[in-house]
Amino acid sequence: MPELPEVEVSRLGITPHLLDQRIEKIVVRQRQLRWPIPTEIDSTVGLKITSVTRRAKYLLLETQVGAIILHLGMSGKLRVVPSNTPVVKHDHLDICVENGSCLRLNDPRRFGACLWQATGDKASVLAHLGPEPLTEEFDGERLFQLSRGKTQAVKNFIMDNKTVVGVGNIYASESLYLAGVSPLRSAKTISKKRYVTLAEKIKIVLERAIKQGGTTLKDFAQVDGQPGYFAQELFVYGRKNELCKSCESDIKSVVIGQRNSFYCPKCQT
Repeated sequence: MPELPEVEVSRLGITPHLLDQRIEKIVVRQRQLRWPIPTEIDSTVGLKITSVTRRAKYLLLETQVGAIILHLGMSGKLRVVPSNTPVVKHDHLDICVENGSCLRLNDPRRFGACLWQATGDKASVLAHLGPEPLTEEFDGERLFQLSRGKTQAVKNFIMDNKTVVGVGNIYASESLYLAGVSPLRSAKTISKKRYVTLAEKIKIVLERAIKQGGTTLKDFAQVDGQPGYFAQELFVYGRKNELCKSCESDIKSVVIGQRNSFYCPKCQT
């Protein structure tokens, strides 16, 4: 599943083509994605896209009457193509603008979403999210305070969207490694000092991934069709039985919260 850096890379890629452009038409070829595509999105036809923003892994195309919310799900891809580009299998949604560009959502598994948020309202999927990780609202103090009394593994704790949004499986593993914290540790047992370090590493890892174009995943490519390439710099994720780049111990893998987690048993305590 595309994680926060991949979604942010998509936002950066589509913004120059859509910002301040008037929506000329919306074509829905398959209304049933994760949820049915709401007919309210048609109210944006004839209006300008005033901003292209991201909240967690959701992209928001803002207009004066509300926002079209897009989520890539497990296998969704966004492309900006000329509006006359032939349709291929799994092209479910087009948002075409006056400059001749078309934002096209292709989603083979249909786990993605197109939702609606009227101006002044907040969509239910956005209502209970924690802070963005790259803002001042997120820091080690927050992690420490929220972790008190929590027996869950620290990896699950930082992946909880109520704690902080967008720290998915890959980047949680990488951040914990750089902070020297075992993903198996109970959240409540970690000191404030180590949470300060962990918060800093989360920010560094995500910023680096965004800068370098997102992680290469089987089902992800940037809006220009080129894959991201952050994967070549991963320290532990997907490297089971390979040597740790710091101490040359074998990288281990364990299932935590139904997800494969990778760590160095010597460097992470």
